[in-house]
Amino acid sequence: MESLLIDLGISAILALAVTLNALQLAGLLGWVERKGSALIHDRIGANRAAIFGFAGAGLVNTLLADPLKFLTKEDIIPRGADRLLHTLAPCLAVFPALVTFAVIPFGDVLFVGGREINLQVAPLDIGILYVLAMVSLGVYGVVLGGWASNNRWSLLGGIRGSAQMISYELPMGLALVAMIMTYGTLDLQAMCRAQGGTIFGFLPNWGIFYQPLAFLIFLCAGMAESKRVPFDLPESESELISGYFTEYSGMKHLMFFMTDFIEVVIVASLATVLFFGGWQVPFLERDGFHFGETIIALPSLVVTLLGMLAYAVKSLALCWFQIMLRWTLPRFRYDQLMRLGWIGLLPLGFLNVMVTALIILLFGSH
Repeated sequence: MESLLIDLGISAILALAVTLNALQLAGLLGWVERKGSALIHDRIGANRAAIFGFAGAGLVNTLLADPLKFLTKEDIIPRGADRLLHTLAPCLAVFPALVTFAVIPFGDVLFVGGREINLQVAPLDIGILYVLAMVSLGVYGVVLGGWASNNRWSLLGGIRGSAQMISYELPMGLALVAMIMTYGTLDLQAMCRAQGGTIFGFLPNWGIFYQPLAFLIFLCAGMAESKRVPFDLPESESELISGYFTEYSGMKHLMFFMTDFIEVVIVASLATVLFFGGWQVPFLERDGFHFGETIIALPSLVVTLLGMLAYAVKSLALCWFQIMLRWTLPRFRYDQLMRLGWIGLLPLGFLNVMVTALIILLFGSH
């Protein structure tokens, strides 16, 4: 009984830490997007809100002033709107995004007081199926938010969003199927561990070198699922104001706003785990760095912390890449968006799965 309580306590601490980290990172990415877009456009960016004259390059504006503004704004529900669904929709959008992090491993194993702690909130052996299930649930928040607002533009944004998310789930699923075939497991932690070591003695044994096409498909489909430029047709400010969450204010608007950034982190984290070794560091094993016959011994705690740092750096780099694309590429037309998903990525996904199956049949698995 005591051991069970300790395990539950550890799981609760990990869940709280991962949730708070995801929320803080979403807010930080809002600042990165503002200042990044300012650099790309050759302008200053957010710099007005300050504490005793200290603006922190816009950090005070993004991490303090904006949340206070959202929290103190009046919550307005339009006349004729469905009050229950209007309130429920933001929760249905942000909740599946947050709980997706439960199966994403951010480290290997941490040894504390003789106890082995797996750095994963929910070590499920069907982790990828869990991810697909949570991603699929996110569409309900979008379509209900648009429908419950009693606004034609919001309804159009909700319809666009549901069609787009359902369409791009298919190529994303096929990219994940290719990774399942490559590693022979649905467990994300097992996939990370399978990417240890090197290829030819110098190249990291990462999934991107085995499945480069699956990576491109997954990244494109993941960005479409997050509904950001160049896939922001459900919002498209110039046409639909804010799309499916036009009629939301205050904290509800913030929940929709943060969901977009949380989904950016999810895409980056999953890409890191599936294609860039997750917490794996080249030449780093359980006992330290291995360079041929030379071994640099390190304590177990240091090895684990280096792995967590590697996971964080890789994920942040992919988050930055998505934000760069946000301010680099123009928005697709809706017919181009659907054509890319159904005529471009979907056939490529099927082709990649068939080629992967043929290679496994001829040469064996990873």
